[in-house]
Amino acid sequence: MNAADHNLNLEQAAQRIARSRYVVALVGAGLSVESGVPTFRGPGGLWTKLGEPTMNGYEDFLRDPAAWWNEQQSQQHNPDRAHFREAIERAKPNPGHFALADLEKMGILKMTITQNVDNLHAQAGQEKLAEIHGNRTKMRCITCERKWHRDHFEGESYPLTCPECGGLVKGDTVMFGEPIPRSVLETCFYHTELSDCMIAIGTSATVYPAASFPSLVQGNGGIFIEANPNPTPLSNSADLIVRGSTGETLPKLVDRIRALSQ
Repeated sequence: MNAADHNLNLEQAAQRIARSRYVVALVGAGLSVESGVPTFRGPGGLWTKLGEPTMNGYEDFLRDPAAWWNEQQSQQHNPDRAHFREAIERAKPNPGHFALADLEKMGILKMTITQNVDNLHAQAGQEKLAEIHGNRTKMRCITCERKWHRDHFEGESYPLTCPECGGLVKGDTVMFGEPIPRSVLETCFYHTELSDCMIAIGTSATVYPAASFPSLVQGNGGIFIEANPNPTPLSNSADLIVRGSTGETLPKLVDRIRALSQ
């Protein structure tokens, strides 16, 4: 795509977003790569080095929570895992995150459905978040779905139990084999149904149910805009495509929307 086509697409996307009534963002790992957050798959990814996690991890947790926690503690000393964890701890929001926060503050972005667990959206100032895969800085009761910061249970013995309902407590990050918490899933579908414009950012949306959200918006008469540096399985169905680094394109997009809204 040449510069003229890129600028045209950016302008068209800005105009459509500015005219929309209920804009929802669907965000994936590509947004955080520019913050130095390593991917799980692909070159250098954690699972590329260590192998894919077991698909019955959640079942293992339920069967013997104490043993599961002990194994997690022992894995903390693995050099690859430690490097991965430290990289996420050091990561800071990039211009793409701040652009979404600005769009939310402008009252245009009504909800961000994010597949990322790194907490960078919140660090950038976003509040309207549906973290479909959880948040690595939080703990969650699997029964009542109450959440706490991960330091809340520091010093307590495992397995952890909810002080409210007595249910098991685990990290908020959704494990393989674990259902997405009902309250989060309901929030995602609620805002998707309201949306007349969905922007997919840094995601190929190949994992369901997130993969179904753009088509649901289009099925309700809305538009779907893709903002990704490279083509994805979603590209053929997008109404508009903005190519390029999200750390560069999103701030430009928001600046143009701001100008159109004044």
